[in-house]
Amino acid sequence: MPDRTIDFGKFGARGVKAHEAVSHQLDQLAGFITSPITTRRGLLARLHYLTRSNHARQAAHTAGLTVTDRTLKAWLQGKRNPTKKNLQRIETAYHTLRRQNVARYLLTRLNRNGQGTRVEIHPLNQSHVPRPHQRTLQHRTLNVRHWNRIIDAWTRTDTQALDNAWINDAATHLGSSWGQYDYVTTIGFAA
Repeated sequence: MPDRTIDFGKFGARGVKAHEAVSHQLDQLAGFITSPITTRRGLLARLHYLTRSNHARQAAHTAGLTVTDRTLKAWLQGKRNPTKKNLQRIETAYHTLRRQNVARYLLTRLNRNGQGTRVEIHPLNQSHVPRPHQRTLQHRTLNVRHWNRIIDAWTRTDTQALDNAWINDAATHLGSSWGQYDYVTTIGFAA
């Protein structure tokens, strides 16, 4: 294993796991509803998204939102409000369905008929690390041509599979220093 970070943050470095940064960037590309679910507008937008078709209703049910049509109608009309537990189920169901719906589009957009997408990797923040313990890290770019496993793991919200897919399909193309980019500040796509 080439120089992977084992005790991250021990000397004051700051950053996130690379696969978490990738997931965050894919979430940005997916275009989730920005209004918080705690507002009336955010709640209604999510409920309409989850009830607009039979497929959406089934996905919501699979994600754990198992309320009656009567309760759902009361929520939509504003006569009743969901409990905190149901708000979390609505949010989970919405994110699950949205990821499933945009996965094919993102896969096409990122793969670009085999040309791939340029990825910028910004190394971890070492500004609080004492000078003798700092690594020499630089901004890196690479072209990721195969996004299938990455998008599949992101769609399923499987963090371990996403980490493995990111390492095998992208990070190892950085050469022998890929382990130094296990934690990063941000990752950006030119998509």
